[in-house]
Amino acid sequence: MNDLDDFRAALRQPPGKPFAEPDLARIMADGTRLRRRRRVLTATGGVAAAAAVVLVVVFAIQLRQPAPAPAPVAQPPSPASVTPTSTQPPAERAIGEVVGTGIKTRAGELVLYARAIDLPGRLDIHFGLVAGFRSGSSLQPALATNEVRGSDRSFGFHATDGGEVVGDQLMPVFGYFAGPAARITTTVRGATVEAKLAKWTADPNVVIFWFDPDAVPDSAVLTPLVAYDADGKRLTK
Repeated sequence: MNDLDDFRAALRQPPGKPFAEPDLARIMADGTRLRRRRRVLTATGGVAAAAAVVLVVVFAIQLRQPAPAPAPVAQPPSPASVTPTSTQPPAERAIGEVVGTGIKTRAGELVLYARAIDLPGRLDIHFGLVAGFRSGSSLQPALATNEVRGSDRSFGFHATDGGEVVGDQLMPVFGYFAGPAARITTTVRGATVEAKLAKWTADPNVVIFWFDPDAVPDSAVLTPLVAYDADGKRLTK
């Protein structure tokens, strides 16, 4: 019997055991779990692979880049290029002449003078009054006062201040009058006290006044100020 006869005899034999139906549900579940694991592993592997590539590329770029040049050492400026700086405050500048009060202090003579000011939005206020000290040609401001509304030269009294201790010095009560004032008085404890006057050289219509601190030690003791013209006519109520 040759191989062909053996093959034909085998075909004629009845099957010993029927084929079992495949478990399709199990096969599909196993296949799904396998695909999910692969999907996760693929993603992880892809990230790892990408990171490896980035590291390789960065390392390669770093190898190709030349070494950074050393930072230049700063050279000290030459003496000719050094700009001297001053720790002194800017010199005080008065508008018009400085008015001496004759009051001598350890800081110098107590003086009054006008100083330019710039108040945003206040178009009619350009100067204020300063009480300070003069020693030689230098001025040291101590107390400044100015209007904050209206006009700095409207008729009447302006910027009255003083009667307080600044540092260790009692500042006199002072201010200015816009108008033809030839005499300014007040009343302290029933007695009439006259102010000392000086016309402002930048505007003769402005009269700077101050009181002797011994006669008027505090602005709280003042009664309303009164101004008179050269004929003795009262200018204020």
